[in-house]
Amino acid sequence: MRSQLIEFTADGLFCPQADLYIDPWHPVEKAVITHAHADHAKWGHSFYLSHEDSESILRYRLDQDIKLETLSYGEHLVVNGVDISMFPAGHIIGSAQIRLEYQGEVWVVSGDYKLEDDNFCAPFEPVKCHTFITESTFGLPVYHWKPQATILNEVHEWWQSNQQQNKASLLSAYSLGKAQRILANLDMSTGPVFLHGAIYNSNEVLRNSGLSLPEISKLTSDIPKEDINKSLVVAPPSAAQSSWAKRLKSFSNGVASGWMAVRGMKRRRAADRGFIMSDHADWEGLNQAVDATGAERVYVTHGYTSVFSRWLEEQGYEAHEVDTLYEGESTDTRDEDEKEN
Repeated sequence: MRSQLIEFTADGLFCPQADLYIDPWHPVEKAVITHAHADHAKWGHSFYLSHEDSESILRYRLDQDIKLETLSYGEHLVVNGVDISMFPAGHIIGSAQIRLEYQGEVWVVSGDYKLEDDNFCAPFEPVKCHTFITESTFGLPVYHWKPQATILNEVHEWWQSNQQQNKASLLSAYSLGKAQRILANLDMSTGPVFLHGAIYNSNEVLRNSGLSLPEISKLTSDIPKEDINKSLVVAPPSAAQSSWAKRLKSFSNGVASGWMAVRGMKRRRAADRGFIMSDHADWEGLNQAVDATGAERVYVTHGYTSVFSRWLEEQGYEAHEVDTLYEGESTDTRDEDEKEN
């Protein structure tokens, strides 16, 4: 029987041999962070370890003075005999799978991940292990993503249609991750592009840290109305229902989310158009990722845990369902970080 290198505790995933937590939910002494989203990277830990591409955004979101050490992908850090390394998760910039090895036993914590290369963050890399801890945000067969290029073509066609009607195109996307993915792949010749302050600020933090992103202006009150009416405006999910959106006058509201695959979700979000785009793996991607690890034992966290763990058992895995506080991709209109200043 395999040893229990990671324990599931009230504070999160705990490695007792190294005396550290991975994405802990409450303040702890030592925290390894898979990525900078607020449900995985929380304030108050005494020490943080993350991938180097997460450093600037973690300091921006949490505190510039946090005690933070970083690793590059494939770099090793040994703590009390436990070999710790990070591998690309493909979720957002700096997202990492955490590999722990102790006395020949290998566990991998996936964090959040997607398998499609989005042309911005490092693409997902399978990591061989004995035990794999996987998310299951979209762990149902109904979730099947179209290629990114197809979705972006749909965005451009919607934008051009709105231009013909003299409307702005307000596209809702999370301020860290999906927004950068969209902006890095847009055809900027289609028309002017503006950003909500929360996305603008995140972009500037990432650009100033050396990451490649187009330089795009924040939407302000002094921008001429005729420029706004032909533009694409990228904003956090809640912005379309806020007073901030009034400056757009006439606009069409689009939402980029994996939940747009659910019947009725577009209506619930009061959206004119839904684009099925997620930074999480779909059903096929989850199965491919698990298979590629070669793991004998799989723990399934956040999402459709009971369905996906039961399916894995039917495929011959030793699979277990785990309760966590992770939110994955939220079904409501909140964004983790909407501050403009």
